[in-house]
Amino acid sequence: MIPPIASRFVAGETAAGALDHARRMNDEGVAVILNLLGEHYDERAPADEDTAAYVSLVEDIASTGIDACVSVKPSQIGLDAGDHVFEENYRRIAEAADDHGVFLWCDMEDHETTDVTLDAFEELAREFDGGMGLCVQANLKRTPDDLERLADVPGKIRLVKGAYDEPAAVAHKQKSAVNEAYKELLAYLFREYDGGIAVGSHDPEMIAYARDLGAEYDRDYEVQMLMGVREDAQRELAADGVEVWQYAPYGDKWFSYFYRRVRERKENALFALRAVVGV
Repeated sequence: MIPPIASRFVAGETAAGALDHARRMNDEGVAVILNLLGEHYDERAPADEDTAAYVSLVEDIASTGIDACVSVKPSQIGLDAGDHVFEENYRRIAEAADDHGVFLWCDMEDHETTDVTLDAFEELAREFDGGMGLCVQANLKRTPDDLERLADVPGKIRLVKGAYDEPAAVAHKQKSAVNEAYKELLAYLFREYDGGIAVGSHDPEMIAYARDLGAEYDRDYEVQMLMGVREDAQRELAADGVEVWQYAPYGDKWFSYFYRRVRERKENALFALRAVVGV
């Protein structure tokens, strides 16, 4: 059983539990991005197993009519076992998602995985002509160039600040610098990107800025937040007509999920605590 604190951030241990959570959120006007917990598999077998689970999840979403999609992590579907393993499994999930009309997101992990993730996404997104999205991180200094590369790629871009503790040589380290980069990149997306825009942030300032940009450029956008974090704000935004998606992980690997997040960056522990106490 998932303990009470963890259950605030994890939508059950099974796909059925996660789909039930998605139904409840749909009733409140919030769509759900489902992510099966698991990452950094060094061998192919567990990566293939989770890939099969994602294909099954895609089929379940399509058959139930729930307003949900899926998001995968490269290291979960084989990147640490070899680039080709990741690419093959990513394609397998993309084909299933395309067949069933279910949107497919790909998360972005640490900076050492950025190139292979970008390459795989661009190839599949162009092949399937949308129906796919990619996360990019504002804290990475390379992201402006990456967005220029993706400007005409069909699909969606999710802009986040970045949760990994990256070296100063490749990433902005000061909070103010990350915030400024986020605003500049968000403005670029509204101004130049042809596809869908996802504002992956819990920061009221960034969400308000997206609202201003949407009005200025007459562009639609969506806001994405984590399960368990500012859920009242998620409901309020949805009630106000904003398209809101909640990123909801699920599965029995919840302990390693929290442990890894804290190890990656100490601020993640404080972030989770603030979410629990509602500040």
